[in-house]
Amino acid sequence: MRTPRPLRLFIVPLLALAACKREDGAPAPKPVEFEAVATTADTTGTAPMTAQAQEMEPPLPGDNSPADGYNREQYSTIVENEFRDVRNNPLSTFAIDVDAASYANVRRFLGEQRLPPPDAVRIEELVNYFDYDYPDPVGDAPFSITTEIAPAPWNPAHRLVHVGLQGRRMDPRSLPPANLVFLVDVSGSMDEPSKLPLLKEAFGLLVENLRPQDRVSIVVYAGAAGMVLPPTPGSRRDDILEAINSLSPGGSTNGAEGIRLAYQLARDAFIRGGNNRVVLATDGDFNVGVSSDAELVRMIEREREAGIFLTVLGFGTGNLQDAKMEQLADKGNGNYAYLDGIQEARKVLVGEMGGTLFTIAKDVKVQVEFNPSHVRAYRLIGYENRTLAAEDFNDDHKDAGELGAGHSVTALYEVVPVGAAETPARGVDPLRYQQVRPTAHAGGSGELLTVKLRYKAPDGNESRLLVRPLTDRRMGLAATSADFRFSAAVAEWGMLLRGSKFRGQSSYGQVAELARGALGSDRGGYRAEFLRLVDSSRQLAGAQGDRDEPVAGR
Repeated sequence: MRTPRPLRLFIVPLLALAACKREDGAPAPKPVEFEAVATTADTTGTAPMTAQAQEMEPPLPGDNSPADGYNREQYSTIVENEFRDVRNNPLSTFAIDVDAASYANVRRFLGEQRLPPPDAVRIEELVNYFDYDYPDPVGDAPFSITTEIAPAPWNPAHRLVHVGLQGRRMDPRSLPPANLVFLVDVSGSMDEPSKLPLLKEAFGLLVENLRPQDRVSIVVYAGAAGMVLPPTPGSRRDDILEAINSLSPGGSTNGAEGIRLAYQLARDAFIRGGNNRVVLATDGDFNVGVSSDAELVRMIEREREAGIFLTVLGFGTGNLQDAKMEQLADKGNGNYAYLDGIQEARKVLVGEMGGTLFTIAKDVKVQVEFNPSHVRAYRLIGYENRTLAAEDFNDDHKDAGELGAGHSVTALYEVVPVGAAETPARGVDPLRYQQVRPTAHAGGSGELLTVKLRYKAPDGNESRLLVRPLTDRRMGLAATSADFRFSAAVAEWGMLLRGSKFRGQSSYGQVAELARGALGSDRGGYRAEFLRLVDSSRQLAGAQGDRDEPVAGR
């Protein structure tokens, strides 16, 4: 491999970018070099992309914030799902979520000997970080559906419903050709070992797995946006690696212009029937050049409708704009991962490359109908920012989650059976003009609930429907699968970290005991690592209070 050259920004007029494309796949000519000119946009920063985004407080004496006192991390406020009365709310509807950024971010906090802020803990992302041994799909459906039910470990009077989806696994060599545009943040805030140096090493792992039919482009943004590498075949790995290794940090952050340029390159090198995707790598700080967050989101939504999806990779500490990055990935029909080290980079970009970078189903929505003859109340655990109105389920214009090749998705419901001594659901006055009564079928079927799913093909506009009923066979917790017990342990851990009011009889000791008996084959050792994290969080909680009681970090 040649010695890396210093980074040079190629500022290319958009109308000339098409010249970088070669139909025969041969290397494109080098673009003409221009002097990089910083944008004149407002440098005062923009509001968070969600009204609920919250900036972590500055450190107080004796607290567990970074020693240097610099902390601009932002997380969206999570208002946990409440119990819903089935008589008034028989339907629960949400979009799937395969992001796992929260788990790696929580691991980073624990590695720094700090408990995470409660709003950094998204329980569905903790649960979905792990592989589960769900059966492969059969027939034409791109995924299988698995359901189980048993007592909830933290409240044995309640039942825990486990719903698992398994995406069709594909040999990486048989995946459609990829048109990837690496959009790299090289602003001054990326000048830390856990940011740009890790980013370069991570992309190097991905490049080693490229095929000749794949194409890679590289765009950078700092004070200005520029093209470092035009669309280049995956067979020219040395040239791609040289461009990656030449990146160096400096300047403020013009993220919006970088995204526009990256999408333009993706359009110019578009592969019909292929995986066309922008891969944004950043600490999330978009503080220059964004005239309107809403305008940026609309652009990303337009590009996803044209078949260009967005994956977001987060890096670093002290400046992580988690709320903004998650929203960008959601709007771009992609996923959001946080890379806290090279092992996580290998997991996301090599071991899970198909699931991370290739979509097999889009706009996947789940709707669960609960039988009022058997269920008094229910609560969806996690997915707070993925809930949908009941009417959205049949609306094919409503955007939802995406499922990648080989990815699994897990959702958990805590259910209060009919006949329970009490119900935590908030009630309403009796209706004056109508009554809601279970049908005769509801009382005699034995069905606890029905799971319905809608999904579209990656290039389709019309959804397809799958329906699966679930009967409660009164199975005990010990008789359930290792996947059921392990996912329950992870959810319980998340409730402890959040200090959830729904944690019931939870304790770190119970989490460890439940997970230890459900390690299974543990490919990659991730479940064993989970046990170490549980022990770390237990010790940190113990340093702040009762060892087995939840103590939420700031």
